Amino acid sequence: MNVSANTHPRWLGAIPILATLIIWEVACRAGSISPAVLPPPSAIAARGVAFFTDPHSLTQLGITMRRLAAGLALAIVIGTTVGICASLFRATSQILEILIGILAPLPKIALYPALLLTLGFNDAPKIALVSIDATFPIIIATFQAAQIVDKKWLWSAASMGTPRWRALRKIVLPACLPAIITGIRVGSVIGCIVVLLAEMLASTNGLGHMLVSASRSFRTADVFVPIVIMSVVGFSLDKILSYGARAAAHH
Repeated sequence: MNVSANTHPRWLGAIPILATLIIWEVACRAGSISPAVLPPPSAIAARGVAFFTDPHSLTQLGITMRRLAAGLALAIVIGTTVGICASLFRATSQILEILIGILAPLPKIALYPALLLTLGFNDAPKIALVSIDATFPIIIATFQAAQIVDKKWLWSAASMGTPRWRALRKIVLPACLPAIITGIRVGSVIGCIVVLLAEMLASTNGLGHMLVSASRSFRTADVFVPIVIMSVVGFSLDKILSYGARAAAHH
């Protein structure tokens, strides 16, 4: 039986993960690793099952997902709008390149205390931090893609009396879509990290708060459950967006 070559990387990619989990489990059961320090994967899986059968835990998951979704939505709107609009004019392009060069490398988590003071301790600062961190890769991807769009298309649209906003929506945005989705892929992974970190630092709910509460009570298996959940969420988002990028590239 012939196996498609495209299936090989998927299976091969799972082998190191499975091997690590097996070695981890065996080491814990053999007493080489203390469960109080690093619980076995089976214990984490059991706590994960308990998590998804507990209404309170599901509520906390919903809170975190709401913050992540809102932050990513803002980042997508801001990133695509700024990236496309800045590419239209030379002056704005130069300004944006300078701003990105200065602001993109800065650790955005340093802004969190200021966001807490200005926005309070509810959802707003968490959403804002996710949005700020996720916006930059989307801006960069959109800006670079919009700059290489053939300007003749825009000139032709303008000569036919097409309004600029419609030309942007009908010409530039579709041409930039694969790059925009790539930027969103990067932003979504960053968002998963940032929302959990923000909840760990200052929150009374969400997965990050559950992680901190579990660590303070030395419930090490429960500490890993939010981490695994956010890893699965980030992986799932990346795969969905990867499929979307391939679909957009073929249209």
